[in-house]
Amino acid sequence: MVRSDVHLLDLPNEILLIIFRKLNNVDVLYSLSDINNERLAILAQDKIFTNILNFVSALTDDIYLIPASILDRFCSDILPRVHHNVKCLILDSTSMEKILLVADYPYLNQLKLVNFNQDICSGYFTDESSFQHISRQQITDLSLICNEDISNISVKTYAKNVYIHLFTFFKNLTHLSIVGLSRDQCQPLSLSDLPSTTFSSSTLTKLCISLNTLQDCLSLLDGRLKQLSTFIVSVHGRENHPTFGHNMDDLPNLKCFSLTYNFIKVYDAQVIPLLRRMSHLKELTLYLSIENRAVFVDGTHLYNKILIHMPQLRTFTFYIRTEIDVDNSVHWLSSNDIQQTFNKLQWQQVACIVNYSCGTGICHVFSLPFSFDRLDYIGNTFPHITFNRVTFLKVLDSVHLKH
Repeated sequence: MVRSDVHLLDLPNEILLIIFRKLNNVDVLYSLSDINNERLAILAQDKIFTNILNFVSALTDDIYLIPASILDRFCSDILPRVHHNVKCLILDSTSMEKILLVADYPYLNQLKLVNFNQDICSGYFTDESSFQHISRQQITDLSLICNEDISNISVKTYAKNVYIHLFTFFKNLTHLSIVGLSRDQCQPLSLSDLPSTTFSSSTLTKLCISLNTLQDCLSLLDGRLKQLSTFIVSVHGRENHPTFGHNMDDLPNLKCFSLTYNFIKVYDAQVIPLLRRMSHLKELTLYLSIENRAVFVDGTHLYNKILIHMPQLRTFTFYIRTEIDVDNSVHWLSSNDIQQTFNKLQWQQVACIVNYSCGTGICHVFSLPFSFDRLDYIGNTFPHITFNRVTFLKVLDSVHLKH
């Protein structure tokens, strides 16, 4: 057999493109530009590698910025040559100004900022900003990952300086995401005492946001966001008061809804009526911990109260923990008892864990595979389930843990 050596440049363009697509676009551009090979340079500047440029890398919860020398070369040489192809930029807030000022980016419509804070709003998202023509008119998809100390910032101040300011400044948003690197690094939105015209839009179709209370969620769904089709919300605060003065009409445009809400005392009074408005949903995600209930939330309840009213639903991903008071006068349901109530959900794998301790019963029901990063109050029997995504685990260990 004759052995022949095949070099990179011997490969056809089609094979080279397959290889390069497995790399970060920024790495491709930096490595193949100006290497005295016109063929590779042309390939590197193709729209495939210049439409989306990510100048931030992440490993678990850590954010890594590209070295200053690489950034300088992009700003002085590469970006001025390819900026007309760029549609999406993923940037750290500290390098945002430098990158956005080196070119016009006529087709830029997606912007993702990491390490965002409220000073960015007042410093850059203004009529006096040197690149406001890019952000205000062109950006339709805005994603902000917040990273700041919010301990000394009131909810109302943050709503005014960040949420309302952004919504007023960006005129053509269709997608908006504002989340924190962690729960304590992004102040949730509060609409309390604000007019119903606040945070209204005729163009927004996707919203991912943290809210102060469930009342804020109801406010956003009162008709001010008529085109909203995807709503991903995390509710931070606790509340036990009834609904007041909200439009409770059906939501025919809403196709995807995700709700994260801990320590709920108004589940039956407010969460169930809210879900019943979403009869056209195709995707539903619930991460709920429920208090102040007489019985566990089980499969029969989910089917009769929620799922049967969503005939178009295709995907239901959930984790629901119910905590109830128990005594010796009632029958203590087992994990198997709860599991049997999910018989009508034969199209989906479900797991159940029930534990009792100190007069309290805690029931966990969740879809498999487990899709969330947090698991609280697992008792003394740990299930034979792999939780690949869990990064935060809280174990209730009044009885020695069995594993």
